[in-house]
Amino acid sequence: KPKKGGGDNGAASNKGAASNNKASGADDKRITAEGAADGEGQENNSRSSGTDNKKDDKTVSLFSHLPQPKHPTDQHLSSISSTIDNNLHPAVPTLGHLYQTHSLLGGNARCRAMLQTFALLLQSYTPPPDTRDFRVDVDHSLLKPAFQYWTTQCRPHSVSMGNAFSFLKLAVANLERDLEWNEAREILLESLEAYVTERIQYAGKAISRHAGSKIQEKGDVILVFGRSEVINRLLLDAALTDGKTFRVIVVDSRPLLEGRDTLEILSRAGIQCTYVLLNALSYLMMREVTKVFLGASALMSNGSVLSRVGTACVALLANSNHIPVLVGCETYKICNRVQLESITGNELGDAEEVAFTDCARVGPSNRWGEEKKKDGSVLSDWKSQPNLKLLNLMYDLTPSSAVTGIVTEVGILPPSSVAVLLREMNPDSAFKGTD
Repeated sequence: KPKKGGGDNGAASNKGAASNNKASGADDKRITAEGAADGEGQENNSRSSGTDNKKDDKTVSLFSHLPQPKHPTDQHLSSISSTIDNNLHPAVPTLGHLYQTHSLLGGNARCRAMLQTFALLLQSYTPPPDTRDFRVDVDHSLLKPAFQYWTTQCRPHSVSMGNAFSFLKLAVANLERDLEWNEAREILLESLEAYVTERIQYAGKAISRHAGSKIQEKGDVILVFGRSEVINRLLLDAALTDGKTFRVIVVDSRPLLEGRDTLEILSRAGIQCTYVLLNALSYLMMREVTKVFLGASALMSNGSVLSRVGTACVALLANSNHIPVLVGCETYKICNRVQLESITGNELGDAEEVAFTDCARVGPSNRWGEEKKKDGSVLSDWKSQPNLKLLNLMYDLTPSSAVTGIVTEVGILPPSSVAVLLREMNPDSAFKGTD
């Protein structure tokens, strides 16, 4: 009996141990299940956050590498000292605001305004008394902060702005170290004034003279696209100075509708004009047009032309109808970069300009921050549409095969001679990197 009782006690202890093991195993399983549930929950959260990010991302994937456009805010000018640099001159964010809101458009206008702002900065700047080399101080404390602010906080710089900024940096580096600052400042101001006069103003006059020789005395029908300062100048000179009689077809496109500025300038000068949008181009090109004059934002070394989006459509259609295409471009806009398409290098505009069905130029500084009228369309609330993305490209690339001639201050050149012109103008820096 004692042995039997001992056996019962042993069996009971074994059963208790087994039940404890089962309980601990159940606890382990429960803890494991909870951990798995927590891990799955975290994974689901990460997936959902990734999905939300994808839903919030309204950028077309093909152009996701391009910098996103900056949106001006009401505190743009007042908070600049705390966001960028306390020593930044007030003229810098003021000009940046004009860049950002598209109140200042055009390669010549943007470059001229930049150089005028640099002249203002130089006039109000004095190097620290303990500086060893004022050239380094001017470059790093005055020029670079302003240019970087415009480029990173407002809008990517154009090729013309980049070339002009490189010219100014080279002018600073070529100064004698022992010069007094007042004398060095006068030299820099004279260099800036000479650059604007020779590379922009005189170049525009020369281009007007060269391209104007291609306009007949009577009967020409000239097609232009958008707005170009140099093209408007040559048309005004041909009509008012040379007394030639011709008609101009102004082709325009949304959202900027820059052709309205061209239409106003030419019509006030008494030139007969016709205003159409880009979708009516094919009919006009086949019926009436005798010549096409186009502006350029940049001229690549392979002869391709970077200009306002829509320019390539005009040039290609004119080329298919055997109509000569002349591109007016100053030599300071020539870039030693080779570009074959409009995807790698371009600029994104604000998508709201595409969604806004009215003209984007109605109030360039007021269209952000104002409540748009809900018209019930998909575009009025496009950001909440999961399957809708808007794309607003600023430039396109016209291949050299669609261009008859490049009109510069040097003369009318074929696109294949751009590389030769670049080498002759910059023998030391040609084909050594980009702008």
